[in-house]
Amino acid sequence: MIKTRITDMFGVETPLVMGGMTGVGVAELVGPVAEAGALGFLTAHMFPSAEALMAEIQRVRSMTDKPFGVNLTILPSLNPIPYDEYRRAIIESGIKIVETAGRNPVDHLPDFKANGIKVIHKCTSVRHSVSAAKLGVDVISIDGFECAGHPGEDDIGLIVLLPATVDQVDIPVIASGGMADGRSLIAALALGAEGINMGTRFMATQEATIHQNVKQRIVENTERDTLLTNRTLRNTARVARNAVSEEVVAIQRDPTKTIEDVRHLVAGVRGRTNVLAGGDLDGGIWTVGQSQGLIHDIPSCAQLVKNIMRQAEEVLEKNAKRRVHA
Repeated sequence: MIKTRITDMFGVETPLVMGGMTGVGVAELVGPVAEAGALGFLTAHMFPSAEALMAEIQRVRSMTDKPFGVNLTILPSLNPIPYDEYRRAIIESGIKIVETAGRNPVDHLPDFKANGIKVIHKCTSVRHSVSAAKLGVDVISIDGFECAGHPGEDDIGLIVLLPATVDQVDIPVIASGGMADGRSLIAALALGAEGINMGTRFMATQEATIHQNVKQRIVENTERDTLLTNRTLRNTARVARNAVSEEVVAIQRDPTKTIEDVRHLVAGVRGRTNVLAGGDLDGGIWTVGQSQGLIHDIPSCAQLVKNIMRQAEEVLEKNAKRRVHA
């Protein structure tokens, strides 16, 4: 058994985290993740109202009595997002762990703190991590350049970004981006992390409610099968390489192009409907990380967590034998 500040703080059996994922973070996955001994997060903005989110929280509780949380991604939107209502649902449901991402969570922290809720904040840079720690978040989840979704604009890989962050904050740090197995876990712990966050790896599980075609493509893909879109807009996103993302990248080679020139291609609803639900792998943009190069099977969540922890123990034992005593 591997114990860290994360396992102690959240009462989970392993230092493995499944952060919020749009189109993926629902009860059917979060429940089994929690039951397996990892920490999973429902994704709040997938639900149209506080009541819908509260119902989803109850669905998870019908599956497990183990800890889980809710992700609150704070982003600008053309359509108003009911953040205050989500916060109310989280508090009234008795959730004690929240993962925030996007803009800093300063508007939400007072209510969360007053209700004994621990906050993990996702960052993509050391400077943002330091700012979040000063605001009073409890844990930093630091995203390296390898991650799926938005890796920031600094292009710093996790092997540098992680220890640089650990050196600058006193609160626990979770490693995110490129994490997929027991080797990842031990490497992250050696660099100062207290746990690892995996998104792509949990997408390729039996319980993930996405089309089997997507899971199989993750298994088939290598670490080279992602593309970076929106670079010229300084809103970089790492997505799967397919016909749509290649078209977006081609259009954006012209720095004068704006979001309006690709909006019809990058629409999130298109990816969720056509790809994640429909299985058309060229039907839209879909998010995946470079860690897919380390994913070779589609296990249950229970088997995945067991395999990762077993491999981690094996890595520890192997490296202990390398130590020579004088």
